[in-house]
Amino acid sequence: MQLFHFFKIFISGFMKLKIDNDTLIEEFFDNARLFGIVAPLKDYVFCWHINQVLGHHFKINHSIEIQLKKKERNYFFSIYEFKVAGCCMVHYLYNNQDDGEYLLPEFKHLDYLWLAKGEAMEKDEVELLQQSLRLIPAVQLVTEMTNEKIKNKQFLIF
Repeated sequence: MQLFHFFKIFISGFMKLKIDNDTLIEEFFDNARLFGIVAPLKDYVFCWHINQVLGHHFKINHSIEIQLKKKERNYFFSIYEFKVAGCCMVHYLYNNQDDGEYLLPEFKHLDYLWLAKGEAMEKDEVELLQQSLRLIPAVQLVTEMTNEKIKNKQFLIF
């Protein structure tokens, strides 16, 4: 009987485990910069332009694609990835829209989200990235986003 009581307490303890979303979000965005981009192009076309203008090698990464269920339907938000050679910096390009739904609904005006993480970016590096992106003819806006303005940060975590 004591063994049964032990397992009952042990199992009930497991049922109370909870994911600490705030800590998860904080760790994910540690040493990260996020940019919003307006560029009315298909994601693969936009990546091709980025690769040509910036010399990056963005490739789609299906294993980190974000799936959200809204209105009893599944939506898939593609993510392109570029790892900088020789350092731990990784750039991710999120498609903010899929079939009329948005990954970050508070930013419906943005087509893409660019997340640079792994190393702290200096101010001049941030400015150079923004200026370089503006060289792409279809890019209408590039803006750095602060964590405080993003309501649904958890949607960016893969």
